[in-house]
Amino acid sequence: MRLNYRINVYAIAAAAIVLLAGSCNGVPSLKKSAFFDNSAIASPCIVEQDSTRIILRDYFPKMEEKDTLLIPVSEQTPFISLLDVYSAGDKGTLVVKNMTERMVKQCNREKAPFITTRAIEGNDGGFYVIIQNGAKEVAVLWQNTLMEKNKGITVISDTLLMITVPSNAAKMERSYIRLYMANEFGPGNDILVPLSFGKVVNNSGQLNRHDKHTQILYSLLIDRFSNGNPSNDWAINSETVKSKVDYWGGDLAGITQKIKSGYFDGIGITTIWLSPITQNPYDAWGQIHDPETQFSGYHGYWPIYVTKVDDRFGTEDELRQLLDAAHSDNKNVILDYVSNHMHINSPTLKAHPDWTTPSNTPDGRPNRQLWDEYRLTTWFDDHIPTLDLEKEEISAQLTDSALFWMQNYDFDGFRHDATKHIPEGYWRLLTRKILDSLPQKSLYQIGETYGSLALISSYVKPGMLDGQFDFNVYDAFIDATTTPDGSFENLAKRIKDNLEVYGYHNLMGYISGNHDRPRYISIAGGDIIPGEDTKLAGWKRDIGVKNKVGYSKLSMLHALNFTLPGIPCIYYGDEYGQPGANDPDNRRWMKFSDYNEREQLLLGTVKYLSSLRKSSMSLLYGDYYQLAATKDVFVYMRAYMGDYVIVAMNKADSPKSLVVTLPLGFSYYGDKDIDIYIEPCAYNIMTNK
Repeated sequence: MRLNYRINVYAIAAAAIVLLAGSCNGVPSLKKSAFFDNSAIASPCIVEQDSTRIILRDYFPKMEEKDTLLIPVSEQTPFISLLDVYSAGDKGTLVVKNMTERMVKQCNREKAPFITTRAIEGNDGGFYVIIQNGAKEVAVLWQNTLMEKNKGITVISDTLLMITVPSNAAKMERSYIRLYMANEFGPGNDILVPLSFGKVVNNSGQLNRHDKHTQILYSLLIDRFSNGNPSNDWAINSETVKSKVDYWGGDLAGITQKIKSGYFDGIGITTIWLSPITQNPYDAWGQIHDPETQFSGYHGYWPIYVTKVDDRFGTEDELRQLLDAAHSDNKNVILDYVSNHMHINSPTLKAHPDWTTPSNTPDGRPNRQLWDEYRLTTWFDDHIPTLDLEKEEISAQLTDSALFWMQNYDFDGFRHDATKHIPEGYWRLLTRKILDSLPQKSLYQIGETYGSLALISSYVKPGMLDGQFDFNVYDAFIDATTTPDGSFENLAKRIKDNLEVYGYHNLMGYISGNHDRPRYISIAGGDIIPGEDTKLAGWKRDIGVKNKVGYSKLSMLHALNFTLPGIPCIYYGDEYGQPGANDPDNRRWMKFSDYNEREQLLLGTVKYLSSLRKSSMSLLYGDYYQLAATKDVFVYMRAYMGDYVIVAMNKADSPKSLVVTLPLGFSYYGDKDIDIYIEPCAYNIMTNK
């Protein structure tokens, strides 16, 4: 099968935009491209060097070909160009963003295009696009097919386009129209419009749990959440293992009970993320000396049998009961899966001792926790060797083991542990196996990577992962709200930087906390001392919330996560403000009652935010526009089809007032300039509905 490639620059300069003018009589029909249009939409290819070699399966993972392509850029290459890809007689289009150093230097965010959508009254077969600052390059795609002039695009003026949904879309329950624009000052935001059988989705009630942008994730540690079946309780009960790191009895049956009781419904959760369920050892491993203790595998991250349910968590039947209960309650369940390592006593490693990466570095040092220096080979600890997944035999076996859980149980996706410590080829192979063996399922895959934008985004492509957790935004929020010199200006810049790389309609995860970090409420509440060893602190004293402002700041963090583009994720207990230092103190027993007044108020806030997000198309698919950012105040808006949500935050201990100007003809009860007043350490959310 032969592929042909060509770079096609689709330019619509302000003076030339009239070239696209012309009425579309009736509904346009695009040239059929069944292969590409029935594939997941391809994320843009970002070129940061004068030439970039890409693997086409990263963008079109169903392609049979394994071709790589060198994309060259020159001084004449614009910010946005198009790559036409041919396969099996069909043509798809890949958007290419030129973000080389020389192009980035000429970027001016204030002068780059900003685009948003407006509904056409009485017509859900199309929509308007409002353009601010002018556009030089414009690309409009339905699925992976370019919509060309006179075929669904009507130019009304240099600031207004009308998009008509192509007739091809009528046969698909869910498809999308995407828009990308740039001018001489840089690329603008992108637009994503979901369609339902050829009609623009204008109401969140038209969406379902398989629409990935609608997810609200809830991360829980099985052993610490709820004990539904005391008959499987087990602990090491040894003087060498502190109770804090032994098994406590949480299990799958307990989670099922909480699903049926309506707990997850009550706080608006749509997707439950289970910690690893694979069989872990029965004995103690690891050692620290302050305090003196070894550890059990209560957390699930030391797999011995990678395709067996740990019997301390439950049985295969109890796992299926959990999944059935969740799906009956219109909820997804994703599985935390460990691919990077196995426990040293696993039968697999005993049979294949050569499957691990070297125990020592080439210069003779122990290859332990060298996270960046030896990213793909370093061991996490002596008893959990890293697997050499660059070897085809090992990668083939481990991807089959991961696939086992999707084929034999009705999971809805994966949370992948230690993503950056695993070679990219593994993720390509796993995703391709999922597509081949489960073609009717749309699984959500999210990874865990600490690092730069370039490193994190290298794994976020249709052929690998849907998203990763955005620890950088979380860290920027912590810095902005808990340090003396912290500023919302830095947070706002971080968000903009991320959106320009991940896209304005990404599936990245925005967290309230996680099992590897001290609880935010104890940092913001002043019970975590700056610079201290946060793991040791959890052993030495009872960490709480010293200053009650911590509850207000955690409420603000939830508000940020629920209103940014991406997927909000609540770490269990953060919905009411469970305190704690770092691991293991951040893994306390979940509580479902006896909340104090501030915990009850915070829980009510989370319920409100989740309800707002689930009902608001602006928060699910809206464009993001920053209105103001100072040291203490951050204001932004999300807009979709003329409706909007404005979020205003104030982290200072005094009230703040400011005037913001709404863009693109938006108004608040007729006023373009609006006065915003925000109470101390609080946030406001305003809508035009």
